[in-house]
Amino acid sequence: MNRVLIGVARRLRFIPEGGALVEVTCRTIQGRFLLKPSDELRSVVIGILARGQRAHPVQIHAFVFLSNHYHLLLSVESALQLSRFMNFVNSNLAREAGRLHGWNARFWSRRYQAIVVSEEKVAQLDRLRYLLSHGCKEGLVSRPSEWPGAQCVKALTEGEPLQGLWFNRTLEYSARVRGEVFHRLEYATPEVVKLSPLPCWGHLSRKRYRSRVIELIMQIETETAARHGRERTRPAGVRAVLAQEPHEQPRKMKESGAPAFHAATKAVRRELEHAYRWFIAAFREAAEELRHGNLGARFPEGSFPPRLPFVGWVPETTPG
Repeated sequence: MNRVLIGVARRLRFIPEGGALVEVTCRTIQGRFLLKPSDELRSVVIGILARGQRAHPVQIHAFVFLSNHYHLLLSVESALQLSRFMNFVNSNLAREAGRLHGWNARFWSRRYQAIVVSEEKVAQLDRLRYLLSHGCKEGLVSRPSEWPGAQCVKALTEGEPLQGLWFNRTLEYSARVRGEVFHRLEYATPEVVKLSPLPCWGHLSRKRYRSRVIELIMQIETETAARHGRERTRPAGVRAVLAQEPHEQPRKMKESGAPAFHAATKAVRRELEHAYRWFIAAFREAAEELRHGNLGARFPEGSFPPRLPFVGWVPETTPG
């Protein structure tokens, strides 16, 4: 991990001016398999993502939900837009998955982690490839499309609609209070996730974009087969994944440090680090002034001052 960015109790939420591509990761408490794949949970996850996207219109490029963590590749306008979207997704997902698996305790291990990805084509494709490789790189399935949880492989390669269900639990509660009997889908609404092309491939036609993604996936499948051949192993398989107990946790947890930014070259990484250094310095200076009673302290654009509104304005469309 780059030490130059360490020095605050918790990394400040930072999105460069004009927005950015970010890779978001979040893990369940103690790595428990509370996101264990099932048809019902997959529908719920996609429904929550779609509803969140409508309320806070981030661009979703790719996503994958493993049994104990997930990854999203998003383009966001600001830290506020990302925060609102992630608050919506994580709070609703914790309630719905907790309800499904009988888990009433804390659900997430910590706040989501969002890492800015540079505008470099190599950096963006590296993160897309990394996300698509999940399920394969853990030795669980031989092809990305085989992963039984919520993911976007078939949507990217075949144009399969990403439709899920949004359950209005408020209306359900009101119906129960009135003593009404209703079926499980009475207050469920179909929702569709809209995928956007990766920024570096935004100029490609839909057909060309699809073929490029297929090439990435074929590379992943070839490398996965070669690795199992060298190591004389084989994937655990979908049946083993579905046999997991949701309250269990893995024997070993990956504890590698995450980079401050995803960049392909040192020069671009230094630029991002410099921008973040300035952001931190400006934030600390304003926080010190506020601590000494200056209510007019000027915090940097795109920041969340302590106990004060977000600095900046995010134009968001009205949810449809």
